[in-house]
Amino acid sequence: MHYLAFVFLLISFNSYADLSINYYHDNTKRVLAGYNHKSGLLFEAKNAEKIIHIATVEWPPYIGDHLCNKGWVYQFAVALFNSKGYSVYIEFLPWARAVRNVELGKADILMPEYFIEDTAPSDYVQGKTRRELLGLSNSFKGGEIAFLKRKGEPDRFSGNLKSVKGQKIGVVRGYQNTPEFDAMMDNNEFQIISAVDDLQLVQLLAAKRVDLIIGDPTVLKFSVEYSSLTPIEKKFLLSSLAQETISLQYNPLYFAISKLTPDWLLILDNINTSLYQFHNSGETERLISFLSNECQS
Repeated sequence: MHYLAFVFLLISFNSYADLSINYYHDNTKRVLAGYNHKSGLLFEAKNAEKIIHIATVEWPPYIGDHLCNKGWVYQFAVALFNSKGYSVYIEFLPWARAVRNVELGKADILMPEYFIEDTAPSDYVQGKTRRELLGLSNSFKGGEIAFLKRKGEPDRFSGNLKSVKGQKIGVVRGYQNTPEFDAMMDNNEFQIISAVDDLQLVQLLAAKRVDLIIGDPTVLKFSVEYSSLTPIEKKFLLSSLAQETISLQYNPLYFAISKLTPDWLLILDNINTSLYQFHNSGETERLISFLSNECQS
């Protein structure tokens, strides 16, 4: 290839957005371009006075750095904040680090988050609860929480968490699960083994290091399919899993904002207004449906 032609192609390639997000607001289609910035992507809004720094996690199929379009929660979050005139910088981190950064004010928003109980202690600020450090938005669409066991073993969970007291249970460090489970865990009523992410959690179960693991079954199974493991390793892990018959509860998702972020109350109010507008206009479901169809085509 001629050198000048190669340079032109290179310049043209670099001028393209790393990710484009399309959404509707006030009956108008908006197209938002995201470009590489620090360790994530930056989506700039015109005349924005603030960049919202979001810390998120690999949590497929809801969100993932290498997922098709990075998952619906990623696109939903960027569209939501952009609709209120904010630029958005979003980066993927291990969950514990994401929690730490937002609780310490090194990032503005943690998402997607489960409901945080008023009494849940912070792992990073001694003597503080998480709700003293974080403001929680209204909810948006989430998923189920359940125990998973090894295939072929009997159920341990009867519907009452007392039935699994003393059991060795795997959790992802820093995750909220259900208020009752988290309270009993904090009270040392289970033998808890912590994992750094959902994939490691599944591996703990398959290796018989725990009796049960807790989480969103869809996420736990997808974390295996989404991983860099070999096909044989994936098949082994997936064939080892079985969901307990009785689920714990349905968990909606939330945005958590650092109370160290300037004007955090105003930002929280804008988040809640946008959540209502997206839900009421049908844009939330349209985004989910559109992205699902686009990634299957």
